[in-house]
Amino acid sequence: MSRQDTEPPATARPIGDSGTAGDSGGDGGGSGRGPGRLIAAFRDAPGGRDGRTMLWVAFADKTGSGLWAGAAALYFTYVTGLSAPRVGILIALSGALGIVGAPLGGVFADRFPLTRVLAATQILRAAAALALLTTDAFLLLLLFSALGSLGDRSSSVLTKLYATRVAGPRRARYQALSRTSMNIGFGVGGLIATGALAAGTDTAYRALLVGDAVSYLVVVLLVLRCSDISAPGRTVAPADGTPRVDRHRDRPQNPWRDRGYLLYTATETVLFVDDAVFKVGLPLWIIHATDAPHGLAPLLLVLNNVLVVAFQLPLARYGATPHTARAVLFPLAAAFASGAGCLALSATSTTWLAVTTLTVAAVAFTAAEMLHATVSWELSVALAPTSAQGAYLGVHGLAAAGQRSLGPLAVTAVVTAGPVGWAVLGAVLATTCLGQHRLVRERLTRTALSVPTVTVSEN
Repeated sequence: MSRQDTEPPATARPIGDSGTAGDSGGDGGGSGRGPGRLIAAFRDAPGGRDGRTMLWVAFADKTGSGLWAGAAALYFTYVTGLSAPRVGILIALSGALGIVGAPLGGVFADRFPLTRVLAATQILRAAAALALLTTDAFLLLLLFSALGSLGDRSSSVLTKLYATRVAGPRRARYQALSRTSMNIGFGVGGLIATGALAAGTDTAYRALLVGDAVSYLVVVLLVLRCSDISAPGRTVAPADGTPRVDRHRDRPQNPWRDRGYLLYTATETVLFVDDAVFKVGLPLWIIHATDAPHGLAPLLLVLNNVLVVAFQLPLARYGATPHTARAVLFPLAAAFASGAGCLALSATSTTWLAVTTLTVAAVAFTAAEMLHATVSWELSVALAPTSAQGAYLGVHGLAAAGQRSLGPLAVTAVVTAGPVGWAVLGAVLATTCLGQHRLVRERLTRTALSVPTVTVSEN
């Protein structure tokens, strides 16, 4: 039973559908400049002690992911002895099977204490990682990888849901801090993995897998220190103390019957393609279509990571409310279109021009990634009824999970089509942004976004 069930809140703060521009935006820009201000921003993270602990959770989780992400294919090739086609099938199938973890995690979060469910998913991930060490049989490797993927997708939704509840109206700022923590953690894990992979031994690969599992166990210990935050109820109390029914009450409480939210999730699947562009599209395009040096690909990934750490927090102000987040869809469309256009122009025999356009494209897609992360976090919560947030965010999690399977295929097709493929992709992404802007307008107008408030304990 959570503290909210047993004692009154010591320090109350509102949790509603939107924040205020001053709350999320005013301090968001200043805190993003320089290491000292970034540290201060983490110290003053929304949600108090629990909010800060969950930022450490994000860091530890992604440090483990950074250890394993670059080593997975090599481990399956050199340690378990799988052929290249089987490695590809294993990674693709396990990712596809794990998609169900997003909605499943959301459903459990609406029914059980959130921290306990999140801890359980992390234990599942740790067990699945360690189980990979016990076999080289393809079917067992597929099973364990799929279980790990399921836990990964579930934990992503659960972490977002907890942050939404604990940060309240400052959730846009918290999202920026969380993404910053994730990127720092992934960078640290990647640097450690680089040193281990240089050894190229079975022991080094196994050590990275063990390190990945240990990171999840560290997350379990951190999560269990956090207070459970109950799901918001459907009756809310405004400032005058008169009970008021949650204005989300007229919405379907089952996301699978909410056609508007399902359509919004479908558009999100398209907009999450930036992940595949960086991991698949850029490396393949540099190698097969440009005269840029091959070493530029990892440098652009580093550039992406650095820019996110530097600018995600200042950009939080643009997701302070659902309406400001919706307005960002216009510059998001421009960022996607310009990034894709630069990639099309990079197919040139002039090396310096190729390098320049590829770098500009990487910056544009990184801007799109940061803007979309801010918009997506805010709108996915604002469009969901408060009494079924877990289920709705679980369905929204299908967008990112689906992109992991479909994105690489789509981007590979774009690379194969050449410059025209990038032009078409840019047009599709920009059109999707504009379509989403229109899609959410009626829903945001119909809902009283400014206020249902629910109070929870600070710790």
